[in-house]
Amino acid sequence: MFDPANFPQPTLIPVNGTTIEVFEAGQHNAGNPIVLCHGWPEHAFSWRYQIPALVKAGYHVIVPNQRGYGRSSSPSEVASYDIAHLSGDLVALLDHYGYQDATFVGHDWGAMVVWGLTLLHPNRVRRVINLSLPYQERGEIPWIEFMEKIFGSDHYFVHFNRQPGVADAVLEQNTQQFLTNLFRKNIPLSEPEPGMAMINLARSQHATGEALMSNEELAVFTTAFQSSGFTASINWYRNLDRNWHLLADVDPIIQQPTLMIYGLQDVIPPSPSLSKYVPNVKVASLDCGHWIQQELPEQVNQVILNWLSQQANG
Repeated sequence: MFDPANFPQPTLIPVNGTTIEVFEAGQHNAGNPIVLCHGWPEHAFSWRYQIPALVKAGYHVIVPNQRGYGRSSSPSEVASYDIAHLSGDLVALLDHYGYQDATFVGHDWGAMVVWGLTLLHPNRVRRVINLSLPYQERGEIPWIEFMEKIFGSDHYFVHFNRQPGVADAVLEQNTQQFLTNLFRKNIPLSEPEPGMAMINLARSQHATGEALMSNEELAVFTTAFQSSGFTASINWYRNLDRNWHLLADVDPIIQQPTLMIYGLQDVIPPSPSLSKYVPNVKVASLDCGHWIQQELPEQVNQVILNWLSQQANG
């Protein structure tokens, strides 16, 4: 387990009309930046096992709490969390450090942001490494409308959009229980319960599988969300259809060298069309669930470092 005291100290950096809390390491490797983007409901701390390995490999590691998380700004307007704003924060972060481009690594929602960043600002992205969430092709109808047709109104993406504020309140009333129940590994396969999955997790007295992290590690996440609440981070979901419109005229093909890492036990399936949209992709699959870089940190580090080394020498 990781001692939170060993995590880098944060800096609050004004960028893109907002303030981003950034955890940084390997400043002596200036000129070789790698930016790590967390998912939901996570925190920069989710990359704790990757930071030392990347510094040792010669990278300047930049790990933001993205807007709506931790001590970063949480604007009240829902539209402030669309892909233009989220990717704009990362571009402005590069500008702050004086970098033209960087390798970007994303997990879960962070992967969605990295995909979007690469589409909107391709000249600022050198390489892409994404975990859990493959490229989402745009399709004929907006994403939430599509999900509602396929999965129904209780699917949490749809619920977050159609019933704003309802889930937010339940998660905030049960923050520790929700995160304790969510951050698990080796979860036995079971039929999905009726109702809204995240609300069910927040209210459940029983956790399945095994704890993903120690109490001290979990406390970093819990303390952050007890302070920030959940609405700002859930607002990312409330921009999915807006993002669909924003990406309408963008070239959908990602040309950058890309590494995609799947968890074989993850509920998110591999994409059958990934190589169509990301032609320069290499795929790795690890025997774990959704929280890939925290479940199998050493294996993830090895896959990432091997791929980066091949890219540098290729």
